[in-house]
Amino acid sequence: MAPSGPSLTLLDGTTIPWLAWGNGTGKAKKNAVECGRQALDAGVRRIDTAQNYGTERETAEAISKSSLSRGDVYVTTKLSPITRGEPVPLEKMTGLIEGSIEKLGFIPDLFLLHTPIVAPPGELKACWKILEDLKSKGKLKSIGVSNFLPQDFEIILDGAKYKPVVNQIEFHPYVMAHLEPLIAFQKKHGIVTESYGPLTPILRHPTGGPIKPILERISARLSKETGKSVDIATVLLLWTRAQGAIAVSASGDSERIKRLAEILLLPDLLTQEEIEEITTVGKKVHFNHYGNEMERDFPRPNLPSDL
Repeated sequence: MAPSGPSLTLLDGTTIPWLAWGNGTGKAKKNAVECGRQALDAGVRRIDTAQNYGTERETAEAISKSSLSRGDVYVTTKLSPITRGEPVPLEKMTGLIEGSIEKLGFIPDLFLLHTPIVAPPGELKACWKILEDLKSKGKLKSIGVSNFLPQDFEIILDGAKYKPVVNQIEFHPYVMAHLEPLIAFQKKHGIVTESYGPLTPILRHPTGGPIKPILERISARLSKETGKSVDIATVLLLWTRAQGAIAVSASGDSERIKRLAEILLLPDLLTQEEIEEITTVGKKVHFNHYGNEMERDFPRPNLPSDL
């Protein structure tokens, strides 16, 4: 493994590149092979896929068509519900996990439960144990979760052999007020936050919300000081990294893919004051894009979506 740019050390002692290219949406999903190859050849060293993206074979093909070897690329995939919202019967889980390995042609570096509802009701602990057993047998490497809330963690951590190394969630300044208890729980247990949709405030919020002028001001400062264009997406991703989080960003646009690779290598350009300002102002609103998955017995804060 030869990651490009900074990486984080996970609970199990392995390291993970902080920024990934994902192939779960839009053109990135439609053109997963070519866009994946472009991302890898540009400098990205981590690809995020999943069973329900339908891009596991394409992920392997992208690696084979790139200038890199398999060992240079960190790959994540996920056990997904059979259809949207339909749990996977316990007796089918091992077969589906083996199916992912067959499609990829290798054991992924990180395997996640895509959502707690992938497990049948009352079977979440048993579902996690299946991943633990496969890891113990050397059939999986690092294991983690996605879209988990504190109550989900309490179920699987009771008597667990292995803690999840990451929790992949929608994470950006506009969900910080809501997720504070979850983030605190994860830090207590050494579980890394992995952000999907990190650019939601500038790509999906109707106006960009109250942090947009802050991002623009920081962007102008950094562009002037570095002599290079530093856009607001870069600023937002650097804020994500400053939270101790890793991130996944999907794009099917060649120029944006190149920019993603450039961001990988940037140093910590934000001041502590700027990081705190983005966080503080972000907490004044609540806006999420990816549905109500994170509101199961975990109600959203009583905040406006904009100011």
